[in-house]
Amino acid sequence: MSVPTAAVAPSLCAPLPVLGADVTVPLVTGGDVTYAALDYAASSPALQRVWDDVAAYAPYYGSVHRGAGYLSQLSTDLFESSRVTVAEFLGCRAEDQVVFTRSTTDSLNLLAAALPADCQVFVFETEHHASLLPWRDARVTYLDAPRTPDQAVATLERALAGRDPHGPALVCVTGASNVTGELWPVRELAAAAHAHGARIVLDAAQLAPHHPVDIAELDVDWVAFSGHKLYAPFGSGVLAGRADWLVDAEPYLAGGGASRKVARRTDGGVDVEWHTTAARHEAGSPNVIGVYSIAAACRALTEAGFDRLVAREQRLVARVREGLADVPEVTVLSLFGDDAPRVGVLSFVVEGWNSSHFAAALSAEYGIGVRDGLFCAHPLVRTLLGSEPQEPGECGAPEAAPGERSLNAIRVSFGAGTPDEHVERFLGAVRELVATGARWTYRTEEGRCVPDRGAAQA
Repeated sequence: MSVPTAAVAPSLCAPLPVLGADVTVPLVTGGDVTYAALDYAASSPALQRVWDDVAAYAPYYGSVHRGAGYLSQLSTDLFESSRVTVAEFLGCRAEDQVVFTRSTTDSLNLLAAALPADCQVFVFETEHHASLLPWRDARVTYLDAPRTPDQAVATLERALAGRDPHGPALVCVTGASNVTGELWPVRELAAAAHAHGARIVLDAAQLAPHHPVDIAELDVDWVAFSGHKLYAPFGSGVLAGRADWLVDAEPYLAGGGASRKVARRTDGGVDVEWHTTAARHEAGSPNVIGVYSIAAACRALTEAGFDRLVAREQRLVARVREGLADVPEVTVLSLFGDDAPRVGVLSFVVEGWNSSHFAAALSAEYGIGVRDGLFCAHPLVRTLLGSEPQEPGECGAPEAAPGERSLNAIRVSFGAGTPDEHVERFLGAVRELVATGARWTYRTEEGRCVPDRGAAQA
């Protein structure tokens, strides 16, 4: 059983078609402009191919694993074939399981709930909160931010060498930083973990949309990622990898779909036989459309050719780095150095500017969407900025005088759907804002910097 899917026409020089490419937004200075979405690291726009595939399936929507009717059978086949597509996309081993979740955060919390008793977890302070915080019931060792890839491996090896070698251990590490975009030495970290009897989970939320991820080649035990960062439009995610800890753990959620058999006992209680497949942790009616959208995104990226996509994105990365380097007031944040390989994610500060004010001006005056703040990676950004936790200042005033430290940062991120024109508009806006200042008055509203439409134009 199948539903029709769209075809993709790859090109090295053109971005992949995405939803919202023609959306216009109003400027406070007057008129409208095509919106430049440069916040892919938060949520990427959905690929048009993915949307078309989902729309083609929508009339055939039916219950999954719960019906004898044709549409239910078709939806079940589509749901399970999506699992196969994701497994192929990730290079899963034959014995690996693919569990569908809500997001990367949900995936890592699921794994945290499945840890063996007395498991010790090792995690760098540089992680996104999704991979920094779920390990509350484990013995956690937080590792300082390394300044080179080799230092990352050496730091982990020292920490693992000092642990109890007889107990279970897990290392959690990002593949690409959501703050700096820098690539981490995943294969080397996996080798270090396994050499010391530990397992490793890869947070691929920022890596999978930009770079091939192969579980077997990287030799990691699990991979987690989110659909909404992989050009899929709905709330779904993946945890893929070894089955044993997942099978041995109590179901993440108890309910229908996770159970194979439920029976009343003579004493009035209930006996439950749980599934040993991925269904064990997928209780409830599944998000079949979200799952299918992830599979459609995996197919679209694979058919477009990651070599083409990576080459084009690296050209954009080089252009952004070159353009920002031409503005002396701009400092790009980095752990591993300016020349470290990275995906299309860069964070920076502007001397004398409040980052929220700068980001708000990019949006209101130029129609450019970026992000400002600490990016759900507070320890990392504070380490990079050399600052202590503080409340940000009012957006209408500079956050830091020349020579003083900034309290937060600005992040620009892009990918397969980003036109060259949006990158050039961003760089031009940065140069103009630094040279001339904002053209509008801004104020703080509910913690955010917004145009003060009640005030006179600056």
